[in-house]
Amino acid sequence: MKHFDKILIANRGEIACRVIATARKLGIKTVAVYSDADYQALHKTLADEAYYIGSSPAQESYLRTDKLIEVAQQSGAQAVHPGYGFLSENAEFAQACHEAGIHFIGPGHEAIRAMGSKSEAKALMEKASVPICPGYHGDDQSDETLTLEAERIGYPLMVKAALGGGGKGMRIIEHAEQLQEGLQAARREARKSFGDDHLLLESYISRPRHVEVQIFFDRHNAGVYLFDRDCSLQRRHQKVIEEAPAPNLPDSMRKSMGEAAVAAGKAIQYRGAGTVEFLVDGERFYFMEMNTRLQVEHPVTEAITRQDLVEWQLAIAAGAPLPLSQEQLQCHGHALEARIYAESPDHDFLPSSGKIMDLQWPQAKNYVRIDTGVQQGDHISSNYDPMLAKLVVWAESREAAIDKMSQALSDYQQAGLSDNRDFLLHLVNEPAFRKAELSTHFIDQYPPTELTPDQIRIALVTAGLLQYDRLSYYGTLPAAPFFSQVTLFYDGKQHTLKINQSRSGYDIQLPDGECFAQIESIEWEADRLTGNLIIGQQTFRYRAVYLPDSKLKLFFPSFSIELDLSGQCLAAHDGSEAMSAPMNGTVCSVMVSEGQQVKAGTALLVMEAMKMEHTINAPCDGIIESVFYQAGDRVDAGSSLMAYKEESDNAA
Repeated sequence: MKHFDKILIANRGEIACRVIATARKLGIKTVAVYSDADYQALHKTLADEAYYIGSSPAQESYLRTDKLIEVAQQSGAQAVHPGYGFLSENAEFAQACHEAGIHFIGPGHEAIRAMGSKSEAKALMEKASVPICPGYHGDDQSDETLTLEAERIGYPLMVKAALGGGGKGMRIIEHAEQLQEGLQAARREARKSFGDDHLLLESYISRPRHVEVQIFFDRHNAGVYLFDRDCSLQRRHQKVIEEAPAPNLPDSMRKSMGEAAVAAGKAIQYRGAGTVEFLVDGERFYFMEMNTRLQVEHPVTEAITRQDLVEWQLAIAAGAPLPLSQEQLQCHGHALEARIYAESPDHDFLPSSGKIMDLQWPQAKNYVRIDTGVQQGDHISSNYDPMLAKLVVWAESREAAIDKMSQALSDYQQAGLSDNRDFLLHLVNEPAFRKAELSTHFIDQYPPTELTPDQIRIALVTAGLLQYDRLSYYGTLPAAPFFSQVTLFYDGKQHTLKINQSRSGYDIQLPDGECFAQIESIEWEADRLTGNLIIGQQTFRYRAVYLPDSKLKLFFPSFSIELDLSGQCLAAHDGSEAMSAPMNGTVCSVMVSEGQQVKAGTALLVMEAMKMEHTINAPCDGIIESVFYQAGDRVDAGSSLMAYKEESDNAA
């Protein structure tokens, strides 16, 4: 099979590491690029060569076509693998590679350009007899035209960036009154993410499934589909759990979707890996978009087909024919992928940044796979996508795959910044997920849940005993009768435990009752402890990590919790946090001025972090006293954005 001698990977993180793994297997040399933020990144370490391309913001590094072409030529790379995100679906970059005599590992720039515009793609698919959803995909982008078209389509409807993807530049409009604000927000986000604010409108299907088909084409326009994936579990229009094959699809519909996806590829003379995404409404399906690159979720297709899709990409880009025909491709078992994100599910999935202080992966064996670009000690920057890793599992049946994923998620533990591990555990163990009752609204139906009183109680007892044991070891417990008192803080609330040790265990008084506990086993390793604790008649396995600033992170099989040991934890106050930055990021726009009177819910300011926008709304009626930031300013989480005076009920 044909292959290159050396390739440049125009990306970072997990996908760069993934491409390096296959290239190394094939004996292909790899060239990495890195920014200031990635000076010590894993992909830089794994590659055979690495070149600095600019400062941390993507616009000054990973989106610099000129720098990437320069490095490819300087290093002698014959081809460029774009990964996903960044310039992977940028027709100008693909064309620049071609003009520089460098192979672009992906489709031709003409196909990227055609599918990069959702409106043009819809028109092409309609000509190719691929089903499309009713909507407006025209060039006239005036507010007047879009308003008229919205009335024709009817509400609710979806506003989408024509060049969009990943939920960026996308808004659901329930009523006509929301249209203008939705158009402006979508345009702003689209312009920032894709450099183009062209929009399209589509009829909004209330409970669709998101099912996509993996396709591959070689240079001879021979194409195959490698079955399908269900990607319905999404938050903010971004996928978090994917599986293959898509469950509960009639065989005839599955075949029709595969054939429609191949027809879509043939219509644009496609080459390489691509994904055709469909909205499924009952037994009907509609073309949504085509991604002209390798998808984040490609490992589940690799698992069920037993093929290396990156190897296919490299071979086809080098001129080889398709490795297998449609008849030779077979689907084996079931695979699931869970995306681990640095984010706070209990705070509207806001991205988090900081240092990974502790990291434990599940064992990569028995069809458990870990795709990542991070390691312990890394600092997660707000400049890039917040995905930390992908956990992928395979089993003979869907039920067995879900069980395996639940265990893998339980075994994954990270301390130092917020992530969505517990939320993913909640999703895969939700009975409706096991029954495959899937739709893109699944997460709205089964949102993140707070810890139960029993879980908090287990955590407090565990932390209390560990702290008691630690203070005893270091000889820092006060003299009797106060030696048994340990104070902990969780969620701004103080919890005082009174602990009396006996030969058989510990009698513990909590604010809401008493219990008896025993430390069955404990293993120390620096600031990390692992062991078993018996509370009442139940045994609990735990892992504890002591963090800076007197924090303690506890992991249990089904949940985790971070406690404060310092006694300096402040209670939340009454709505004023709405005037503070909820995350590290950049101010996009300020919609109010000093002295302005506003109503509750009024949009005050828009922030952006990790390519997603977050709107700060007025918590109540009031007056803007001071505005501390303007558009373009960088802001740290917790910084005061503006001074806001609540309007008195007795005001004249």
